[in-house]
Amino acid sequence: MLRVAAYNVNGIRAAVRRGYVDWVARREPDVICLQEVRAKPEVIPPEAFEGYHVAYHEGNQPGRAGVAVLSKEEPTAVRIGFGDKEFDLQGRYIEVDLPGLTVGSLYLPKGAADGEIMESKFRFMAEFSAYTAKAARRAKRGGREFLVCGDYNIAHRELDIKAWKTNKKSPGFLPPEREWLGDLLTAGGLTDVIRSLHGEVDGPYSWWSWRGQAFDNDSGWRIDHHLATPKLAAKAVVGGVDREESYAARVSDHAPVVVDYDL
Repeated sequence: MLRVAAYNVNGIRAAVRRGYVDWVARREPDVICLQEVRAKPEVIPPEAFEGYHVAYHEGNQPGRAGVAVLSKEEPTAVRIGFGDKEFDLQGRYIEVDLPGLTVGSLYLPKGAADGEIMESKFRFMAEFSAYTAKAARRAKRGGREFLVCGDYNIAHRELDIKAWKTNKKSPGFLPPEREWLGDLLTAGGLTDVIRSLHGEVDGPYSWWSWRGQAFDNDSGWRIDHHLATPKLAAKAVVGGVDREESYAARVSDHAPVVVDYDL
């Protein structure tokens, strides 16, 4: 059994102070895909990565972004970025090869409702979907599976956002974004593992605003995903969101998305 977690920690140093290490000890993931690590390696508390091999892409934007893959088993290869000069230095994607499996950690840009920020996100999306299609084919040729975990910053369907009626024009739920994510699950040949496990139900949400009563009212978004090649997705036994019991216990504005794969 391989336990894989996707976790946007919203700053690893703050997450450690709030209980991230206790969560790791309790859940014991074999692989952890982190997003928004937001720190130089030399200032990250050693206990944050204790017991894991670390592949980390800090990026060139201090205090922003930063992705990592932590694994109990040492990777045979590490690749930073996905071959795009505009985005590869930003600390948004890293992948590792483990036995029979390639795992990527993604922090997709949040975007905006319009303007250059939105256009930049759409450029990222176009380049990344082209990359994942190639990576999935490459994995298949090599007899491997492919999994991209992380913060996609997109809620795909109405089931994936509590207040969908009032967010039709909000970044992360715009029609082109939703269509793009849908294409990853059709033309891109990937499977939404959590949706497959949970079926046609609301959520489970993985992000709630720090503001107001969003967390207490479970007014969240499902934007953190495990997207996997079909054979790997079929081996998912159980999975869901480790939602904290209370607002005060939150480690991040995201909760970890954890799946057990029976390999």
